[in-house]
Amino acid sequence: MAALFMKKPSTAELDAYYPVRSECQDGIPKTRFKLRAGKTLSARRWHAAFSEDGHLDIEKVLRRIQRGGVHPSIKGVVLEFLLGCYDPNSTFEERNILRQRRREQYVTWKAECQKMVPVIGTGKFITSPIITDDGQQIEDTTKGSKRDNGVMSTSSQDSEKKVIQWKLFLHQIGLDVVRTDRALVFYESESNQAKLWTVLSVYAWMDNDIGYVQGMNDICSPMVILLDNEEDAFWCFERAMRRLRENFRCSASSIGVQTQLGTLSQIIKAIDPKLHQHLEDLDGGEYLFAFRMLMVLFRREFSFVDSLYLWELMWAMEYNPTIFSLYEGPGGATDASAEPKVDEKLLKQCGKFERNNRKTGSAEQHHNALAVFLVASVLKTKNKQLLKEAKGLDDVVKILGDTTGNLDARKACTEALRIHKKYLSKTQKP
Repeated sequence: MAALFMKKPSTAELDAYYPVRSECQDGIPKTRFKLRAGKTLSARRWHAAFSEDGHLDIEKVLRRIQRGGVHPSIKGVVLEFLLGCYDPNSTFEERNILRQRRREQYVTWKAECQKMVPVIGTGKFITSPIITDDGQQIEDTTKGSKRDNGVMSTSSQDSEKKVIQWKLFLHQIGLDVVRTDRALVFYESESNQAKLWTVLSVYAWMDNDIGYVQGMNDICSPMVILLDNEEDAFWCFERAMRRLRENFRCSASSIGVQTQLGTLSQIIKAIDPKLHQHLEDLDGGEYLFAFRMLMVLFRREFSFVDSLYLWELMWAMEYNPTIFSLYEGPGGATDASAEPKVDEKLLKQCGKFERNNRKTGSAEQHHNALAVFLVASVLKTKNKQLLKEAKGLDDVVKILGDTTGNLDARKACTEALRIHKKYLSKTQKP
């Protein structure tokens, strides 16, 4: 591994970790991320960052990630820390106990789901509706019998609204799973597709409030690929959803990312009023064209490898050392107002973006909003083209669509941090 690391930076080793199907090679964005000796967090440096009993020097790890990303051999376990699955101040033994407890909890939830829909956990999944909107089991008209799909007959429990709603999600999850990262060899396997479907199905059962919304499959897929253990993949996804679940909260009158789009509008208005006015004139002042970027964190704009690189950069820059205690506390709060104050020692353990927020006292207002500044950085780099060529919203969408495969994750994050500082300097009270 060390010898590989000393070679000239290339994507060859990455291709071995996340192989692409031969027939899909031409249709996917080019990968720009390269492993760099002395910058990328290697397995050796990661293991060296732990004390003898398991305490993690998170400050050192964050610095390394922010410089050069994470080696693919350790991406999964590093993400678990970045997303707050574990406290860096815990020991190996404490984490093992917590991991085992969580795995048992997942098995319990999965067993509940299996009782209602036995196909769960069999390595298979469904893509056709199994019940009607009012909860009746669907009949297979071709055979004149009830379609079984591995589904138990409706019981009195199944008449409950929660169960009906959950069962209605299952085939939609299946349809989305079939479309998820299909260029990757990993998903040629039906059992791997079923693993993604099961994790999403159990999550939809567990999260009464959000359930399942299209796009969650794009967030969950990397966890399933990076973490071999299904239970661990579930909990990593659950922690990611703590940060992102408001993106997926939709109602008849609003979409989940509405607040972030509003923030984006304020940012562009402050740092580039001419561009903002141009977008307003095109009836794009609500910035709905940025919906997809924010909803699934640029998954469609980058190759699989580059989207992972972007995520680890973002989550390292947003890292707050109190995240674990915040999530594990009573009620598992997800908003910044519930956070304990971060002292000087803890401030050093924050990522760059979070540190800037803390220093300027704006942590609550822009909690975990680096993605918004990333979109702002994309708009800023397309400034001249948008002003010159965009005569309507379709043009805006097309110009931004041309960024697919042409964005550099590191440069985008660096520009986002610069815009963040500039925005804060313009909006902070004197």
